[in-house]
Amino acid sequence: MFESVADKAIAISNVSNGCNEVRNLQKVVFNSMSIPKVSEKNSMPALSVKNVSKHVALDGRSLEILTGIGLEIKQGESVAIVGRSGSGKTTLLGLMAGLDTTSAGTIELMGHQLENLTEDERAELRAQYIGFVFQSFHLLPGLTAVENVMLPLELLKQEGAEEKAVELLNSLGLGEQLSHYPQQLSGGEQQRVALARAVIARPTILFADEPTGNLDSSTGAEIIDLLFEYNDRLNTTLVLVTHDEALANKCQRQVLIKDGKLVDRHSNSSESDNDEAVAEEVLEGSIS
Repeated sequence: MFESVADKAIAISNVSNGCNEVRNLQKVVFNSMSIPKVSEKNSMPALSVKNVSKHVALDGRSLEILTGIGLEIKQGESVAIVGRSGSGKTTLLGLMAGLDTTSAGTIELMGHQLENLTEDERAELRAQYIGFVFQSFHLLPGLTAVENVMLPLELLKQEGAEEKAVELLNSLGLGEQLSHYPQQLSGGEQQRVALARAVIARPTILFADEPTGNLDSSTGAEIIDLLFEYNDRLNTTLVLVTHDEALANKCQRQVLIKDGKLVDRHSNSSESDNDEAVAEEVLEGSIS
């Protein structure tokens, strides 16, 4: 019925009136590419966030979500964004991934200033550089596990999508679940499929929003190991939002967001007692 997984995904998203990202990505991929690929030099930051603020209108007033955020993340670095619920962590992640736009300030992703790009151009940039792992998985329910993983490669018109997806899912222990639909998979299996989909195109930056939030501790530990395996083996920049202390402690750096402001940042590499105390305070959200 469908010539490709991409055609099937677009048809499903049209029927459900959802999955805008699928439709936007399909539109920009099959049009002429307008964003030149920046030479990926190690000296270039993966992300540069300068004085970024985000506010929304609510009941006739302006609600400040983020204020004056400044942050630079190097290529290949792993960074955990921590803080209490409602502090603005996920909003910042979405802004850095180009899923939303800033109210003030600038964000550069691999040398591209996001504020200068249209919505379609930002979708194109995500296809070129970004993988995203969501807490709630966001798998397409009408596609099998292997079809969900094939989708990014098919939308990018890369050959061998099925072979590469099967190989990757086999490496994640999902060889028996290739033809299963998301509703037939456990939470851990769904997150492994989502992770495979995020890394199949070898992104420069991997964003993860509470990737272990819906998983038990054992399954969560497996996902943590996989995230850092890709970070180490492929030199993928890893930026994640988490309440998981074990996950945050494995990152090279932690950044604390409190009441919409960046109030602390520190490296996990120091072994001093003082740094260990600060790390505990960061994860508890108790630094004022």
